[in-house]
Amino acid sequence: MERVDVAIVGGGPAGSSAAHAAAETGASVLVLEKGVPRADRPDRLGPDSTDAAGILDYWVDIMGIHPDEFPDGVLVHHLDRAEFIGPTESVTMRSTGIDSSYDHFGYCFNRARFDDFLRDRAERSGAEYRAGVSVRDVETDPIGTDPRHLVRTADGSNVGADFLVLADGPQRTVTNKVLDRLLPFDITDRLASTTANHIAYQEHRRFPEEAFEEVSGAIKFWWGYMPGHTAYPWIFPNDDNVCRVGLTMPIGLDLSTVDDREKYQLLRPEDERVPQGREYVRRLLEREYGDEYDIESDFPLVEERGKSKGTETYPISSTRPIDSPAAAGIAVVGGAMGATSAFHEGGDHVAVRTGTIAGRLAGEGDLSAYNRTWKAAIDDEVLRNVAMADIVHDYGPDDWDWAFKTARKLQTDEGGYRSLSVSKMGAGVSAARLVGTYKKRKFRFRNGKYVQIREDEYDVA
Repeated sequence: MERVDVAIVGGGPAGSSAAHAAAETGASVLVLEKGVPRADRPDRLGPDSTDAAGILDYWVDIMGIHPDEFPDGVLVHHLDRAEFIGPTESVTMRSTGIDSSYDHFGYCFNRARFDDFLRDRAERSGAEYRAGVSVRDVETDPIGTDPRHLVRTADGSNVGADFLVLADGPQRTVTNKVLDRLLPFDITDRLASTTANHIAYQEHRRFPEEAFEEVSGAIKFWWGYMPGHTAYPWIFPNDDNVCRVGLTMPIGLDLSTVDDREKYQLLRPEDERVPQGREYVRRLLEREYGDEYDIESDFPLVEERGKSKGTETYPISSTRPIDSPAAAGIAVVGGAMGATSAFHEGGDHVAVRTGTIAGRLAGEGDLSAYNRTWKAAIDDEVLRNVAMADIVHDYGPDDWDWAFKTARKLQTDEGGYRSLSVSKMGAGVSAARLVGTYKKRKFRFRNGKYVQIREDEYDVA
């Protein structure tokens, strides 16, 4: 049986960051990644690198990796604003209002190359990254026999480890099996993949020069255009006039339950069910550019990018974070712990940060501080996203118009998130209502009350 200090299930941003941090302490580290073939990563297997791939300025500091560290080809576009577009109202954010060491508003990057960068960094530190290996199960003895964790792979081999880092993303294929045995309730009651996640779809399309110039520097989101909690399409500019055009939406939404469906501009009267992702993308492009261009010929798919023929589909967490059974020598990180968010479309920054924390502590031989440490590192970010997602849970098109109109009144010179934390003379009753609601929701989830599963709920005695 193979034996390591730290075994990591999943080799995405969280897993590779955990591997790097653990190996830096001198621990023996093994990453097991099932490996997904991708058109944009033809020469090696790697994680299912599907994400809208945008980072805001202060996320750089949360992540702890400055773009100056990237090799060529990772960063593909600098950003100067975010545009939030409602049915009749909109608001543009040119600053997050949060102090940052990064000079730009943000950047877009190539997620597959980013993952390869993190993998190479981990391997240079001494970690072993083994792609093409599926983990079937993990047997854990909370009391602490040797080895404490036995990782069983699909090829029948076993790996023993003192510490286990679960980084298998929002689908939690392995994570749910491991945690279920340590909980007094069925974990799917809270973390079923169909309810704890959204589904996201995106296409890589080359824009005409004029159309690309209009979106250059901006990440654009359309709210109130499609039904569902935190359901929205987006356009992210990349390099060479290519944009990622995509959307996120809940899994299994029943269109017959949607109120005022005629107000959603990407729905059609004849729709009997929620349109597929590619249909939503086509409708968005037709709405924005159909008067001037032929979408299929003027906005062609770039088939050498993305997962397959210029497209990709992937799950994204829509749940609140969970604590880990750290006393059992287990840390759950990134998408698997729900630190990423469908509300802000992804979360590579928090995946890297939670993975780094878990890896360092595991490498040092003591995970007991993990839950306290990740909260201290990303608490503000989680509170913002949980509070905002809770506020807009039942928003329809009219609500989004009201919110964006009100947000414009609130915008300060600093702008961004800070606008929701300050009072502005003359903004009016609606602005006070929006700010008050936001503050109350943050207060409700303070002191880590946003976690879905608490550390003391695990049976690790």
